[in-house]
Amino acid sequence: MRMTTAQKKSTNISLSADVVREAKELGVNISRASEQGVVAEISAKRRERWLAENMDAIRERNAWVEKNGLPLEQHRMF
Repeated sequence: MRMTTAQKKSTNISLSADVVREAKELGVNISRASEQGVVAEISAKRRERWLAENMDAIRERNAWVEKNGLPLEQHRMF
């Protein structure tokens, strides 16, 4: 997921007072930083979901490779 300049939606978040104070002192854009954090979390959750949904196929493929070796292995140059 990429952050874009698409239409923004206002929302409320709760942050500790210390975090807000330090962010302001350091010139951190809280909205941008929050969005980046949420985008990173979305990406991690999508990855987790994909792995869970595909775990059986991954295990089957790994078992096949363990038994039969890598396809086209004889052509590897390393």
